[in-house]
Amino acid sequence: MSSAKIQLQDYQASPSLLKDRVILITGAGQGLGRAVSLACAAHGATVILSGRQLAKLEKVYDEIMAAGGPEPVIFSTDLGTAQDKDYEALANSIGWQLKRLDGIVHSASLFFNLSPLSIQTSEQWLDLFRVNAMAPFALTRACEPLLKRSPDASVVLVGESHGDKPAAFWGGFAVSKAALHTYLKIQAEEWESQSNLRINMVIPGPMHSPQRARTHPGELKEELAKPEDLAPYFLYLLGPDGQNSRGQVIKCRQGPGEQGY
Repeated sequence: MSSAKIQLQDYQASPSLLKDRVILITGAGQGLGRAVSLACAAHGATVILSGRQLAKLEKVYDEIMAAGGPEPVIFSTDLGTAQDKDYEALANSIGWQLKRLDGIVHSASLFFNLSPLSIQTSEQWLDLFRVNAMAPFALTRACEPLLKRSPDASVVLVGESHGDKPAAFWGGFAVSKAALHTYLKIQAEEWESQSNLRINMVIPGPMHSPQRARTHPGELKEELAKPEDLAPYFLYLLGPDGQNSRGQVIKCRQGPGEQGY
């Protein structure tokens, strides 16, 4: 596994890059998940919109349809409470309804607030690990039989700057995101013999997102990258052009101090 700053913000994906592919995106109702969902659909993918709030998913569904993209599918999922049987049921539903799965983007994330370790609770840490670290593993594991049947399957983890370079007050959130680096390395090595399976991580860096607004409320939003600005990184990794990227940690646009999204 290696970390790389690959300048992909100007990557030009062909309009049919993801034609006939089925891509599952968690956290699809807002922020980066929404932007990646719209971009994938615009490039031909049938997108599975996954998230906790059905109303937000339905809004993204309407946006995709209004833009003329392939009709998406909604699977409302609460990663904070999901168990193995729920992930397996989701995978079975995808197999029954769509017959295939060619990629997963793990964009869902849980964040509480910036606080010292002395006031963080074990319950908060468990919730953070369940959504930020366990869910990507559990969902990928449940969907692996479908991914193995794809001629070219790609899994993309969404990391965070403080999971890469920890800092005070980021606590359980940073630790749970740091766990993804170890998971990435293990999964990438286990898939080395699978020429049709690959996994990578994208670290967005400073981005105009709901979480960023909470951690940096006084920041000038116009100076930040928009979620849609980062879509080319995901298109590259999900499509055939990214077939040689395996086990990579790709940092998009890092600002001063590499402060996270």
